[in-house]
Amino acid sequence: MSKLKGKVALVTGASKGIGAAIAKSLAAEGASVVVNYAFSKSGADTTVADIVAAGGTAVAVRGDVSKARDAQAIVDAAVKQFGSTGYPRQ
Repeated sequence: MSKLKGKVALVTGASKGIGAAIAKSLAAEGASVVVNYAFSKSGADTTVADIVAAGGTAVAVRGDVSKARDAQAIVDAAVKQFGSTGYPRQ
């Protein structure tokens, strides 16, 4: 569980299906995960709860990544929650 320790993963569409599975997999490898959702808060909350129950760290953040303002807000929330995304800002 330490391959991604200290890294932050931002997973879009992580409230269900493949996105949720990817978020859980990254968390299992040690990443702190930003679970992004556009519509399904309950699904995102379930994904976060599953990650936390397994010993990981995650937060749900709403936003539509097709909108620049929302996309930036998601990144800003990741930085606020976890201190960094691991990528330099442009």
